Amino acid sequence: MTPVLDPSSFSSVSKCATKHLNLIYHVEFDRRVLKGKVALTVEVLEDKLSSLVQFSFDPSKLSLCLLDLITSPHIHIYVGQHVIVEIEYETSPSATALQWLTPTQTAGKKHPYLFSQCQATHCRTMIPCQDSPSVKHTYYAQVSVPRELVALMSALHDGQEPDPSDSSRVIYRFRQPVPMPSYLIAIVVGALESREIGPRSRVWSEKEYVDEAAFEFSETESMLKTAESLAGPYVWGQYDVLVLPPSFPYGGMENPCLTFVTPTVLAGDRSLAGVIAHEISHSWTGNLVTNRTWEGIFWLNEGHTVYIERMIARCMASEQLRQFKGIGGWKELQESVKQFGANNVLTNLVPNLHEVDTDEAFSSVPYEKGFALLYHLEELLGGPEVFMGFVKSYIQLFAYGTVTTEEWKNYLFTYFKDKMDILNKVDWNAWMHTPGMAPVKPQYDTTMADACTALCQRWVKAKEEDLASFTEADVKKLNSPQLIEFMALLLQEEPLPLSHVKKMQEVYQLNSVKNAEVRFRWLRICVKAHWEEAVPLALKMATEQGRMKFTRPLFKEVYNFSKYSDEAVKTFKENRGALHPVTAMMVVKDLKING
Repeated sequence: MTPVLDPSSFSSVSKCATKHLNLIYHVEFDRRVLKGKVALTVEVLEDKLSSLVQFSFDPSKLSLCLLDLITSPHIHIYVGQHVIVEIEYETSPSATALQWLTPTQTAGKKHPYLFSQCQATHCRTMIPCQDSPSVKHTYYAQVSVPRELVALMSALHDGQEPDPSDSSRVIYRFRQPVPMPSYLIAIVVGALESREIGPRSRVWSEKEYVDEAAFEFSETESMLKTAESLAGPYVWGQYDVLVLPPSFPYGGMENPCLTFVTPTVLAGDRSLAGVIAHEISHSWTGNLVTNRTWEGIFWLNEGHTVYIERMIARCMASEQLRQFKGIGGWKELQESVKQFGANNVLTNLVPNLHEVDTDEAFSSVPYEKGFALLYHLEELLGGPEVFMGFVKSYIQLFAYGTVTTEEWKNYLFTYFKDKMDILNKVDWNAWMHTPGMAPVKPQYDTTMADACTALCQRWVKAKEEDLASFTEADVKKLNSPQLIEFMALLLQEEPLPLSHVKKMQEVYQLNSVKNAEVRFRWLRICVKAHWEEAVPLALKMATEQGRMKFTRPLFKEVYNFSKYSDEAVKTFKENRGALHPVTAMMVVKDLKING
């Protein structure tokens, strides 16, 4: 196995490895802390290791009851070959893994709510742990919560009982028998209800969302079965979906047994269920096969996951839809490269993350540059069935373990040993270690995209006297993915004249569209055209939900409209407390706010 050097972790991953966690939590909403105990079963990997320097904490994020971390930030533990390390501790109210919501920040308005988001390196603010993806372990947990609330974790439910020490509380028990990295540990506590959506799936949310969510995700079992036909058996047992409050910063998070999703996917429009196809795919690429460090995990996790997600679309819908999704992904990659700058190392497929916050590296690059590489290899090596055979074999070989880019590449050459001449012609350095766009643009089938391109160009080229030719029928011919693509194409053009944007609203009534992907792009188009009436709508969308994909560009768009720069900053400051800490941190940088 390749020696581990993880620049994003403080833990001594080459000296020891955690094999199991036993967690006991007492959730205290009034103080905004998790109080509890963790017992870590640790295996020593280094001969004659006498001192185990396993944890290094930021004392502002995690306080331990028995240790003065300011004067002694490392915990030294003397061990034999195996040891159980037990630590009593409580989290800080400002732990970045945890978001505590007041009742007014929830849909029901009656009860508080807690959820975690540990990816990439935030689990260390919630649990004393080895916070590198190179360390995979099982876990067991007991969580005490107020009895009117429900606790869920990224694990199988293992029963519940009244808390013997407090009759107003209930203890929920969980077990995760499949080894997984610490970033996949997740907890949620709230006034939750569920509906069955399949033989191994339930959807969870506050009652205000639960029936809509059950409709939205009714195809979950079909997606699971399709994914199994592509990638092999689903090993995690249960596959539940949790719809979080609006401040959840991502589209979805692939926590095992319990996928977290944003409520922005709820629009009565199953075209948005691609989020679930993506998170289901992570059950194999990311959760079952995990990259050894964050420098490669972005593309090995996300590029392969996008590839499987689009293979699911191919199986359940059509090859044309897969091709169309590839076209949209290429445009997202172009936007990320433009945002970072074509020479920025964060646009490398395998970036160097020394002294770089992993949250700042988050973008569509690993998703779409990774997919573009895999699709390019598919074209070179024999088509989708042939290449998916490799992906399935790769998953089976590295299942339950971790992998590096070099090991992935070596296995690719082994699997396709009869096509070495083709693989040797691939410019691996350009793909992996060179910033900017992918060196080869895939040749996608444009059948579904042509209508989007044609409508976009009509608007771009239209003179004032041509505006009367646009009618509602223009967009009635487009499905939701095509409408999103039409908007994405417009965003790549120079801003439309204000008269054109006003006419577009008049004939298409886009202000009333509920689909968040469409609305987000439409509001950006409006603000780019300096339509002042759209500014409050854009700021409203930026603050009524906290998905970074939407919130950050909307704030930036208003900020770049110089007349409203101060308004963007003012609105952000007023709403900062309702945003996830990671989202708030990134918006501060986007808006150039000091402190």
